[in-house]
Amino acid sequence: MTVLKYDVIIIGGGHAGCEAAVASARMGAKTCLVTMDMNKIAQMSCNPAVGGIAKGQIVRELDALGGEMGRVTDATAIQFRMLNRGKGPAVWSPRAQCDRGKFIWKWRETLDHTPNLDIWQDQADELIVENGMAIGVKTIWGVEIRAKSIIVTAGTFLNGLMHVGKRMVPGGRIAEPAVPHFTESITRWGIRTDRMKTGTPVRIDKRSVHFEDLEEQPGEQDFHKFSYMGEARPLPQLPCWLLNTNARVHEILRSGLEDSPLYNGQIQSIGPRYCPSIETKLVTFPDRDQHPLFLEPEGTDTNEMYLNGFSSSMPIDIQIEALKQIPALRDVKVYRPGYAIEYDFFDPTQLNHSLESKLIRGLFFAGQVNGTTGYEEAAGQGLVAGVNAAIYSQSLSSNSVVNDASETQNTEENSADKYFYLGRDEAYIGVLIDDLVTKGVDEPYRMFTSRAEYRILLRQDDADARLTERSYALGLASRERYDWWLQKKENIERITAFCENTPVKPRVINGALESLGTTPLQFGCKVSDLIARPQLSIAKLAEIIPDLKATIEASPNRKEEIEEATEINIKYRGYIEREKLVADKMHRLENIRIRGRFDYNSLHEISTEARQKLQRIDPETLAQASRIPGVSPSDINVLLVLLGR
Repeated sequence: MTVLKYDVIIIGGGHAGCEAAVASARMGAKTCLVTMDMNKIAQMSCNPAVGGIAKGQIVRELDALGGEMGRVTDATAIQFRMLNRGKGPAVWSPRAQCDRGKFIWKWRETLDHTPNLDIWQDQADELIVENGMAIGVKTIWGVEIRAKSIIVTAGTFLNGLMHVGKRMVPGGRIAEPAVPHFTESITRWGIRTDRMKTGTPVRIDKRSVHFEDLEEQPGEQDFHKFSYMGEARPLPQLPCWLLNTNARVHEILRSGLEDSPLYNGQIQSIGPRYCPSIETKLVTFPDRDQHPLFLEPEGTDTNEMYLNGFSSSMPIDIQIEALKQIPALRDVKVYRPGYAIEYDFFDPTQLNHSLESKLIRGLFFAGQVNGTTGYEEAAGQGLVAGVNAAIYSQSLSSNSVVNDASETQNTEENSADKYFYLGRDEAYIGVLIDDLVTKGVDEPYRMFTSRAEYRILLRQDDADARLTERSYALGLASRERYDWWLQKKENIERITAFCENTPVKPRVINGALESLGTTPLQFGCKVSDLIARPQLSIAKLAEIIPDLKATIEASPNRKEEIEEATEINIKYRGYIEREKLVADKMHRLENIRIRGRFDYNSLHEISTEARQKLQRIDPETLAQASRIPGVSPSDINVLLVLLGR
């Protein structure tokens, strides 16, 4: 038998697996990425787009930490937009349409040029566990790969089952096989599993589309991008197109509901609430006579287009006939129909915040196997799991063997103190992971800005300010990325100091202020006071205050990015400081560790629901306990009293 040895193994080459592999390798761990098809690394299984509401913030956080999704996206973007521009900067969210094929090969290039990282094309068949520790996997080709830690990022492949009408075909993605035995090799050790469902729309040949009947949606051409480094959008920029369903489309779709696997009992698992299939929309909103759709390009060199909003598992003939009732698609030709897929996931409340299993040492989970949906959520988990798997493997000496429970406990305590965690006030990635391990999931989890209680602290513009210095100290972010941030930080501080210390006089500026539609000054003030006005911006003031313009122009590069970040910090300073105070108060509970200090079943002073959930989840801190659904503030007060606080 061929035996390969590594520090860290990653099972699955999707978005979680790629970020995990790069993070682990850059942390110094000898890493192996096991994937079924090297030509489909980081495949965009559904929409060829990155970002969106809150998802865009996650990608910027990945970039600030030293991850690669942002850079790959910028290199392959064919349309960029900043969503929520009409609202405050706390919810501005970048989104890019990407060239699907080029995205894969850019990721492949990134992996191929990462030191300490090997790729092995094979399929994991069995998890190897000894003495309560994951030590390797066996593959379908009889290879045994041994490692000190293992990350499972298998996406939708575990016992994947695809549905189109009444037809069911095993598979992890269209034309790709399912992984039939690996789940069982994990659940035999007490890890709980369940099933989820997701889906994807039909793919359309653009040569059959009547674009004259569509509304064009162009992208934006300003300075915004995902990565804080590198070139912005080198590829040609393409439009998307807007269209709608109609009553005739709905009539045909309703005629096929009895053959829909979602409604004939064929699919029992729960799909994503916030990305429903077209048939779910018809049932949920029976009075709506139309639903919006978006026709999006798949790349610069292909005729394939993605019909966003038309996810479906209806029979093929129903899908095509319904599409032909849309005027622009009256002559439509499709490459393949939409389909639904059911797959295994594992209960994330059985994980620590490091994403390591509470039941099997050295076993980490990231991505859709934790019950999430979305490339960005997967990638965020992947980076955290990759860092922590590397830390865990480094905590074990190269020849150490843990033989008993006491040694396992010592290993856990030594590595847990060094694990990489992100707080809810530090990153959307921290919110995501805390929600998963604290609350669990009963449907595919999707990140939204509304899930974060500290949105003004977690903006897309300041991810580097929040995370890069910490990541560099950890050894993940490169020196180049760190210096890139320090240069930006220095320029923000220089412009801010000018604005806070430079006075303006009414007689000098009032005429210009009135022309800009804002109240003239009665007394002198600082430039920063003017920036705080909603009608004014740094850019407008720079045109009427020459010294401010000269100060901004002194930035060697990224002038617009630095200008925007400075303005947000000044304009929203009061809100930012207030939210920091709230977060600091919560940190007091975060610092009170309670794991192992209570036998919850014996605590009759708290509610029965709280006892049951605290026993099942076993929170690490009092703050985590306070976020568990069903644990009330009075229950937390009881725990505080019992702790002697």
